[in-house]
Amino acid sequence: MNSKRFPRVFYNPVTFAGLAIAAVSFGLILFLIILEIFGPEQKPYMGIIAFVVLPGFLIIGIATLIAGAIVEHFRIRAGKTRKSVLPIINLNIKQHRNIFIYFATGILLFLFFSAFGTYKAYEYTDSDEFCGTICHKVMSPEFTAYQTSPHARVGCVNCHIGSGAEWYVRSKVSGLYQVYSVLFNKYSKPIPTPIENLRPAQETCEKCHWPNKFYRQKEVEKTYFLSDENNSKWSLILLMKIGGGNEETGVTKGIHWHMNIANEISYLAIDNERQVIPWVKSKSADGNEVIYKSDEFKDPDSLLNQKNIRKMDCIDCHNRPAHIYNPPSRSVNNFMAANLIDAELPYIKSLAVKALEVQYSSSKVALDSIKIFISDFYKLNYPNIYSSKRKTIDHSIAAIQKIFSRNYFPEMNVNWKYFPENTGHTYSPGCFRCHDGKHFSEDGKVISKDCTVCHTIVEEKINDSNQISLTGIDYKHPVDVDKSWRNILCSNCHTKKLKNL
Repeated sequence: MNSKRFPRVFYNPVTFAGLAIAAVSFGLILFLIILEIFGPEQKPYMGIIAFVVLPGFLIIGIATLIAGAIVEHFRIRAGKTRKSVLPIINLNIKQHRNIFIYFATGILLFLFFSAFGTYKAYEYTDSDEFCGTICHKVMSPEFTAYQTSPHARVGCVNCHIGSGAEWYVRSKVSGLYQVYSVLFNKYSKPIPTPIENLRPAQETCEKCHWPNKFYRQKEVEKTYFLSDENNSKWSLILLMKIGGGNEETGVTKGIHWHMNIANEISYLAIDNERQVIPWVKSKSADGNEVIYKSDEFKDPDSLLNQKNIRKMDCIDCHNRPAHIYNPPSRSVNNFMAANLIDAELPYIKSLAVKALEVQYSSSKVALDSIKIFISDFYKLNYPNIYSSKRKTIDHSIAAIQKIFSRNYFPEMNVNWKYFPENTGHTYSPGCFRCHDGKHFSEDGKVISKDCTVCHTIVEEKINDSNQISLTGIDYKHPVDVDKSWRNILCSNCHTKKLKNL
């Protein structure tokens, strides 16, 4: 009678070796997971070992175990038997001793190089080069935007994954579908922003940007050029009310009043891009709650459930911190202010924006068309200027082509229109998603639309007309639209105008 607990095929040296490797690897994985869960802080390198290196050895051990059982099965069928299950090693015999030394040395070298190779593979998959150009070649638009962003020196994984094994594993698991999508051309164009899968900003952004240390006000100067023949220059100087999170450093009111320090803001968005917000809840430090509902919706409460209510954090306003696609008007203004596009060329602002907004079939076609369009305009309408300022025109065209290359990607159907930016309110609703003067509480409170909540305009200059006051001035729209700008959202006009070009 066979007293062995398992089939005979499992009783052989190779299977025992595989079992030993698998058992040790699995035990170490469990041990490191326990340390990760109950440790005082998460360590990314522990996650690398637990979820990258050791699972490789576990798989090798299981494969060795199965291979040994298969070989043993054929030995038994051939009528071969074993006098002993395990090999007899006598280190007093020179031949045995040499085999043991070679075998042990080989195993150690294999383990070392396997671990090193696995780690280097992990390290490369988390590099900016890999994220932007190798595996994620379809992410070229995002990588291009990232390289010219304020966060270009911050590694991709620092924001998209952060420290700790949990989010590393999540990212790699979600990456399996991305690999499938790329291999079989199943990805959408443009690729949507994965905002629902982002790690909470408190675990990423706030590693560098500490809300308790935000300070009072910040001076911001903005320069614009109108779309007339003279490219009339218009500038604003604003005091942005940044606000702070610490009463010891100054007034805590202002833009960062939202930052979950003394106040907690929750909201309901009914679209994937979080642009339509019919319901907002404010909770103060003393626990007092106020709920605001948009009067543009008959019954916002019917849309509520716990899954779609979100606690506001950095990303709800700073939603494009490292992947910014600039609207053409903003980019052209910046390039003209920096003298990269000659502001003395007639209609150059209007021409540049119009050339950028054409729907091209490819980037190459776009760059060629931009050059032809602008050159031909000055040839036909301003031949003297074209002749005398040929180099300046060519230089300006090159700058406009650069703007296109950074913000438009026809092959992926990507441009600024698909990715609204929530810091500001000119080209997308942004602040006005909630601060539209249409969100009311039951007792009649309203989320203010007053511009001075966020900034004070201390100077406005249009050509030779200038108004200045340190206590704030009344905004004057550079184009005569009467007072209609007070009643509609900026983006309703500015974005519509650009999209209709």
